[in-house]
Amino acid sequence: MTEQTYCDRLVQDTPFLMGHGRLSEQQVDRIILQLNRYYPQILNNKDAEKFRNPKVSLRMRLCDLLGHLQRSTERDCQEFYRALYIHAQPLHSRLPSRHALQNSACTELESGTASRELSDRGPVAFLACLGLAAGLALLIYCCPPDTKVLPGARRVLGFSPVIVDRHVSRFLLTLLTDDLGGL
Repeated sequence: MTEQTYCDRLVQDTPFLMGHGRLSEQQVDRIILQLNRYYPQILNNKDAEKFRNPKVSLRMRLCDLLGHLQRSTERDCQEFYRALYIHAQPLHSRLPSRHALQNSACTELESGTASRELSDRGPVAFLACLGLAAGLALLIYCCPPDTKVLPGARRVLGFSPVIVDRHVSRFLLTLLTDDLGGL
């Protein structure tokens, strides 16, 4: 699935943002002022005055602002979303494009694609894995050097030093030799 651009998201979110009572006049003014002050190339003074004109209804000004941004660059749309997040965070979290992004992320995870996020399984899962690894290491260490006992485990652990750091691999190799008296 191709990633949605900020301009595409703005087109999708415009009807939601235009809804009655979604954005207050103060929030719209703050967004316009941020875009004008910090990014005058996005909104010059003339545009900012036009979008902040109190003689024009809020709905009309917002419609003009969103139309102006939709005709702008990707960076301009991104800065609008940043300003929206700063000045209207609860509204930003309810945007239709954000729900679409979250749903697509869930679909990607369910379909088995690789995720760039850390696992959220928590410390209990970590401790369980650590305990399992320590238990297996203890079992191999305490296991008699008889080759009939757990031959498969010795074969698997014999290849693990290839992956593990040099110091750890020397330790594992000494454990896997039949002569354990060299420790």
